[in-house]
Amino acid sequence: MIIEDLDSFYKNMGIDSKLISLSKHIEEDLKERFAYIDQIAEYNQLKILKAMQDNRVSDAHFAATTGYGYNDIGRDTLESVYADVFHAEDALVRPQLISGTHALTVALAANLRPGDELLSPVGKPYDTLEGVIGIKETKGSLAEYGITYKQVDLLADGSFDYDKIKEAIGPKTKMATIQRSKGYATRPTLSVEQIGQLIAFLKEIKPDIICMVDNCYGEFVELIEPTDVGADLCVGSLIKNPGGGLAPTGGYIVGKTEYVENAAYRLTAPGLGKEAGATLGINSSLYQGLFMAPQVVSGALKGAVYAAKQYEHFGFDVLPNGNESRHDIIQAVTLNSPEAVIAFCEGIQAAAPVDSFVTPVPGSMPGYTCDVIMAAGAFVQGSSIELSADAPIRPPYSVFFQGGLTWYHAKYGILMSLQKLYEKKLISFDK
Repeated sequence: MIIEDLDSFYKNMGIDSKLISLSKHIEEDLKERFAYIDQIAEYNQLKILKAMQDNRVSDAHFAATTGYGYNDIGRDTLESVYADVFHAEDALVRPQLISGTHALTVALAANLRPGDELLSPVGKPYDTLEGVIGIKETKGSLAEYGITYKQVDLLADGSFDYDKIKEAIGPKTKMATIQRSKGYATRPTLSVEQIGQLIAFLKEIKPDIICMVDNCYGEFVELIEPTDVGADLCVGSLIKNPGGGLAPTGGYIVGKTEYVENAAYRLTAPGLGKEAGATLGINSSLYQGLFMAPQVVSGALKGAVYAAKQYEHFGFDVLPNGNESRHDIIQAVTLNSPEAVIAFCEGIQAAAPVDSFVTPVPGSMPGYTCDVIMAAGAFVQGSSIELSADAPIRPPYSVFFQGGLTWYHAKYGILMSLQKLYEKKLISFDK
């Protein structure tokens, strides 16, 4: 029987029989949840398909351009597709945007001027943005250009501190940056609905404030995106959700035409903007990756829910928990010791299709203030829509798991992480 064959295969792949049995019970409990995730994927698949059809995507759009990249119809059409998918006025989708942090930097620097103030009403941003903003002294930061920064932390329950946000907004407040995902913080990810409520509040106080959302890890998790609820700019990475595991590099900025144009002038040069930028033959991967994204994201979401249920079973704190609604693909697990964090990451690495033989170790990383351990055997370097995990080596020793190009790979990665914890006597299968 196929079930027996599967069990044997998992055993041959290093998974204990007790863990295989536990997995079956958890999967049975998650059938209804998985069906809901599939419905969201189906809706988003149709949304992307319609955008491609409406923009008359053709194989002519996959042709390569070099040099200046003038008249790259594939690049220009892809940006129209992104604008339609996100219900935005305009889009900038470029391989020259090397990461989510770079795309955010371009959007910030393009729309802020000396004397302006940037506000984060959702607490401290992701570690790599500290240098961009100037929270941490760094060459080329916004602070060096006379752009100031204010921050309002979330309340203890993860909700917005509306009173302090209102106090923080002043005449110089030009822009608000809203990070949807949790980053390395143990706080809830923001839903699109919550983001819409915050944007409405900000604009009621200051109608001309520019509201930018860091959408990394959140694309196609819900039926709507931040641009559907009033975001002026929405920014992300193509080697996360919207690249579908096929985009080899790149980032996107979507939103209102004025702010996207400013970003284009900042990325290339004043006077050139969106007219230049060769795509070097990767357009096909960017189109196909976007097309595949809803299905890939659904697999990553299933893996995240499954991870939460598994680690709850072994008594660990998880965020979100196994029953909460999901607004990004990241699963945080508080493991309480550096040894457990390292074991978790060893399991994820051992489950990879690429570099499975490598042992991840903590080390210093550019943009981070403590040692970080990263596990990722990815086809695209740093692609966190592929099965990956990373963690700062600092209390409370939480690891952040995300991705999985297929649900089955995400499942195996979680099983292997638990296997490594078991082998190091950090959990017991008798629980």
